[in-house]
Amino acid sequence: MSDLLTEAKALQDIIVKDRRYLHQNAELGMDLPVTSAYVAKRLKEMGYEPQVIKGAGVVALAGGKKPGKTILLRADTDALPILEENDLEYKSKTQNMHACGHDAHAAMLLGAARLLKAHEDEIEGWVKLLFQPAEESLSGAKAMIEAGVLESPKVDAAFMIHIFSGMPVKAGTLIVSDPGYSTASADMFHIDIKGKGGHGAMPQSSVDPLNVAAHILIGLQEIIAREIPPSSTAVITVGQMHGGNAANIIPDTAFLEGSIRAFDKDERELMRNRVVEVSKGLASVFRAEVSIEFRMECPSVFNDKALSDLALKVNKEMLGENNVITFKDAFPGGKMTGSEDFGYISERVPSLIMALGGGSPEEGYPYPQHHPKVNFNEDVFYKGSAVYANTAIQWLKNNK
Repeated sequence: MSDLLTEAKALQDIIVKDRRYLHQNAELGMDLPVTSAYVAKRLKEMGYEPQVIKGAGVVALAGGKKPGKTILLRADTDALPILEENDLEYKSKTQNMHACGHDAHAAMLLGAARLLKAHEDEIEGWVKLLFQPAEESLSGAKAMIEAGVLESPKVDAAFMIHIFSGMPVKAGTLIVSDPGYSTASADMFHIDIKGKGGHGAMPQSSVDPLNVAAHILIGLQEIIAREIPPSSTAVITVGQMHGGNAANIIPDTAFLEGSIRAFDKDERELMRNRVVEVSKGLASVFRAEVSIEFRMECPSVFNDKALSDLALKVNKEMLGENNVITFKDAFPGGKMTGSEDFGYISERVPSLIMALGGGSPEEGYPYPQHHPKVNFNEDVFYKGSAVYANTAIQWLKNNK
């Protein structure tokens, strides 16, 4: 597949053109009319018969001329509600911004679609292309699964690529996950506290929900301090607390919102249960009532060892030994504390997350994901397309 990289490089201008169009027309969540229509149009021009599912996701199939298994390639397509601060000719024309590189992911997968179509006779099975909405809300992958994206044909394995900027990794370097968990789970909780309002000068006649909120805030941190092993990586963060509107009034209600992050499945479940128990217990001590709701949930991405080993081998052969590293070489502990809803897919089929260096601070790309000035080195996009196609073709060949 060494020629695949050369073929991908010849598509570089097309890949950049696709990325810039998507960047200018950044859209949010499941509301992606311009994005989805553009992706579907480009796929049809290549000879695919794309399907739009849930009104936002786009799916297409390559291969099928030889018997074999099915591998899914995923690129996310939604943006963030960030006003872009870059002065670029292709600056976003909406109030949103592709500040996490999803425009690049989609463009690279479109480039891979061209490569796969050109090599369709060689594909031993099926390659399913998924352009997924709503990753930023950690809900799109679950919606695509519910819509049947892992069926017809049944998916046997899956992988994705995420581009990064602002890291001390040379642009164009491929980063392959080590086996096991590589992203944190995410659980966003909302705690409503019901007390009894009254005059600030007569607290004995009231049940102060602000006092309860303060104790819950401190109590939740004790879960990490005293119930999670020091060797584990886990976080409970309260991001907002609200209640009251005057200095001399005890309000009726207050609320807190926060998040749980973990890598270990059992520790995640422990923290979820303890957030509920600690909140209810402390509220009871101070004669208040609470209700707890988890408004966003997402599992960790679990990486399959066989898929990780194969991706390392075949892409080192294509890109060169020194241009492919592992997560342990790039991230502290070999893991990212951010979350990725590809975790839903990794719960169901052998999966792998890979990353592509999109520019380091030394190379003039100092800003990280989710920053209004983040940008990526477009010169490396063709490598992502080649990795998508190469890994898919080689996995199918080795897993007849």
